[in-house]
Amino acid sequence: MNPFEQAVRDALKTYVDERATLEIPPDSSLGDYAFPCFTLAKTHKKNPVHIAQELAKAIKIDKHIERIEAKGPYLNFFVNRKLFIADTLKRIDKEKEKFGSGKKKKEHFMVEFCQANTHKAFHVGHLRGTLLGQALVNILSYYGYPVKGVNYQGDIGAHVAKVIWYLDKFKEKPPKDHKGTWLGQIYQKAHKMIEEKAEYKEEVSGVLQKLESKDPDLTKIWEETRKYSLDEYEEYYQTLGIHFDEYFFESEMEKPGKKLVDELIAKGVAEEDDGAIIIKLGELGNFLLLKSNGTALYSTKDLALAKIKFEKFKIDYALYCVGSEQKLYFQQLFKTLEIMGFPQAKYCSHIPYELVTLQGGKISSREGELLLLHQLLDTVINLAAEEVKKRHPEWNMEKIKENAEKIGLAALKFTYLAYDNNKTIMFDIEKAMRFEGETGPYLQYVYARIQSILSQAPERTTPQHSLLQEPEEYEICKKMMRFEDVVKEAATSYKPHLIARYLIDLTQTFNEYYHKHRVLGDDQQLTEARLCLIEAVQRVLANGLSLLGIATMEQM
Repeated sequence: MNPFEQAVRDALKTYVDERATLEIPPDSSLGDYAFPCFTLAKTHKKNPVHIAQELAKAIKIDKHIERIEAKGPYLNFFVNRKLFIADTLKRIDKEKEKFGSGKKKKEHFMVEFCQANTHKAFHVGHLRGTLLGQALVNILSYYGYPVKGVNYQGDIGAHVAKVIWYLDKFKEKPPKDHKGTWLGQIYQKAHKMIEEKAEYKEEVSGVLQKLESKDPDLTKIWEETRKYSLDEYEEYYQTLGIHFDEYFFESEMEKPGKKLVDELIAKGVAEEDDGAIIIKLGELGNFLLLKSNGTALYSTKDLALAKIKFEKFKIDYALYCVGSEQKLYFQQLFKTLEIMGFPQAKYCSHIPYELVTLQGGKISSREGELLLLHQLLDTVINLAAEEVKKRHPEWNMEKIKENAEKIGLAALKFTYLAYDNNKTIMFDIEKAMRFEGETGPYLQYVYARIQSILSQAPERTTPQHSLLQEPEEYEICKKMMRFEDVVKEAATSYKPHLIARYLIDLTQTFNEYYHKHRVLGDDQQLTEARLCLIEAVQRVLANGLSLLGIATMEQM
């Protein structure tokens, strides 16, 4: 909490609870903080307008508050603007990369995200959960929580059996490069063939059972092809700036999962139903734990994984970034954990996200037409390279490529993170790549523009913050001081898009100021003060972009 909000709360604490709601007026002319007196009206049986008037006369203020005004049922506080500007700029200059971060906390988080299955194509649809999860790891860590980002990948199951069946039956050899992508193509071919012939389904079922029983020949194919996928995925993670502290695999969870199901049967929690093992969850329906043929399911393994997460890694909260279509599944999973007496069940949360659509259609690895990740990356980076060449024909290809990759990734990441995860995204490459408007490249451009101004600046001495007296200068500082509140809200609500929206708001406020006021002027002292101001904007912008995994550049 900044000292100005604290000063308001201190002024109010004699009369109201220190946790009382403070509002930010929509217009600075109405004050910087407002206390609505409606709750006091109920307690004291008085008109809230009269209460506001009485408090305005009675409350004592310190140096942080310039004045208090009663406006209808609201008590409006006006901060000391000169002090506010100076305090904001000094804090940002002192804290730098840590400005807006939270104090170190004890509770440990584990964020599970990505979950790209082996033996399938890594496509655009995987990106949202992957970028969302990494942003949550960044934000929670910045806010002060110890966090582990983990990836739980499906390396066994029906989809793998289809690929192994195809390769064993038709003996198709892998290409020299992009072997993981090739496996995705094999999966599509196998899926189509199996849908057309009933006997193939029986063959695949046999392959699945042999894989589960560790058939040596099929296991060898599985190990080799699994590595194709994992190696290619690592290249994608490196390009995207994704980091995992731990990797979990379904193949590791099958045995402990089945053991857990046996324990639930013994306790009478789970029961047999037509050969399968289920647990009855009332309004949530029946949760299937094992198929009638004894095959383990996602549920079997997820129950085991939940125990491992909390018991082995000693975490306090487990977040699952998984598509919203799995909402019922996670309700059933968490309810099952609760019924089986798992105390941490209430600390498990599903972070859902909606689909990404392209040209009106859902992106699926079972369809023939899908945009693969490497195709998307090539497209955005090539588009960025063309734009960079236009702006800087004198740059060498290495520098163009380096900048183009940062711009292309910024376009992708911002598009995926700038919207509430409960909203569907229609991905538009051209819109995402624009250097103006609400895009990642636009935010990078503002950072680079500020750097250009700073590079032209004369050598600075100690800036006199008191010279910053324009209303727009105060508004910028007010926006920057809000950064820590936005980080807190994003961390506690698991909403990275709040950071993205904040950065757009901050840069738009900066641009309005930049177009109205000259930074590099004849008055050296004023110039130095304004350079200090825009450098602070650049720092807050860089901190916010880093939380979204977006790189900054000094030239664009």
